[in-house]
Amino acid sequence: MTTPKSALIDLEALSDSKLAIEMLGQHKINRPYLGIPNPQIDMLYKTWRANTDTSQRVEIASYLWDSNIHEARIAAAKLLTQARINPDRAVWHEIQRWVPDFDVASITDHACAAGARRLPADLTRLDALETWTTHDNIWPRRAALLMTIHWAKQNHPSHADIAVRDRVLGWAGLYVPDHNPVIQKTIALWLRTLSKHDALCVQQFIERYGPEMKPFALKEASALL
Repeated sequence: MTTPKSALIDLEALSDSKLAIEMLGQHKINRPYLGIPNPQIDMLYKTWRANTDTSQRVEIASYLWDSNIHEARIAAAKLLTQARINPDRAVWHEIQRWVPDFDVASITDHACAAGARRLPADLTRLDALETWTTHDNIWPRRAALLMTIHWAKQNHPSHADIAVRDRVLGWAGLYVPDHNPVIQKTIALWLRTLSKHDALCVQQFIERYGPEMKPFALKEASALL
């Protein structure tokens, strides 16, 4: 059975010092890097998942996250990225615990993939995301949109789904005056995704907020209209 410590040992055994230096230069965040490509991380977390239950996975993920190692944090997120988990309260709480630590796109995006799986079963969890929309850190603000992008992909949304989508678009509207490229790219991604399924809704958003958006974000958001 995989334990928190053995999982970290598994990761460290695959380290590549040359690639680790390259990754530090790429991500520009001062933390430990092992130099492990994602396909190798995928092989490991699938092995861990096969011999652990949900509570053990949460324990492993927590330990890996707290190591602050780049690949360990990605592995933690991947380990908890699963559609059906019942009960999933401990998983959701663990993912929420990570949010203040978000500081780079790759880790944030993997964590959001895990968090997104936990939202449809309990829409009250959107209340937590709403608190992130005013966070001092741009990465939790990005996470609020990324975790909800499922609602931008629906061809036949229910009334409840439309209510969620409108709520998230309200958050995006509040973000528009923030011209940080990370925020503008995230708004554009959400709108571009939605435009494949509801072009009119995106057109209405752009009519209202487009003049305040950065030109590159407006171009990306309207690329499929």
